[in-house]
Amino acid sequence: MSENLWNWNIDRFLAESASSAPTPGGGSVSAYVGALGASMVCMVANLTVGKEKYKEVEAEVTEILDEAEVCLKELKSGLEKDINVFSKFMDVFKMPKETEEQKNMRAQSMQEVLREATDSPMEVARKSLLVLQLAQKLAPIGNKGAISDVGVAAYLAESAMNSAMLSVDINLPQLKDVSFTSQIRTECSAMKGQAAVILADTLKVLKERIV
Repeated sequence: MSENLWNWNIDRFLAESASSAPTPGGGSVSAYVGALGASMVCMVANLTVGKEKYKEVEAEVTEILDEAEVCLKELKSGLEKDINVFSKFMDVFKMPKETEEQKNMRAQSMQEVLREATDSPMEVARKSLLVLQLAQKLAPIGNKGAISDVGVAAYLAESAMNSAMLSVDINLPQLKDVSFTSQIRTECSAMKGQAAVILADTLKVLKERIV
């Protein structure tokens, strides 16, 4: 897309998402939600670093902050990549298919773009899981005055991961690379199980600290 999506205000992003325009779609929205989760981890970490009360955990929280900032940057990139991949889909659909050679070329191009359209949301899912893991690390040591926002980060990250996987699921049946699709399905299943455990653990810690 020629226009930088990150120059949009929130109202425009919501309006475009709600419109009949194909983008931003589910994959982009998932990345946006994951980025919001990462931003909450960053916020609580920033509210912890430099505080005398949390001096003993400052090094650990600083490390969490650094990782969360990287996740935020990569999830923002993932949003734009999702939109760009959809544009490639449209280009493939426009390819001629009158001769056998054209049909074969179009089919090959379709497999390539389907692979990319699977890899893109998978990266969003992986980064969202990492955000969830960072929230888990921050839960017991982050600034207690803002600890509920770590829970917000955890919920958003888990939702972003599962949402991004829906964009993966819809592409897998069309891919002919059986080894690749099997690998992705196995990874998704493992990530979902891992995320459920991490979310439950994080919320347990937060509830104990909120009381």
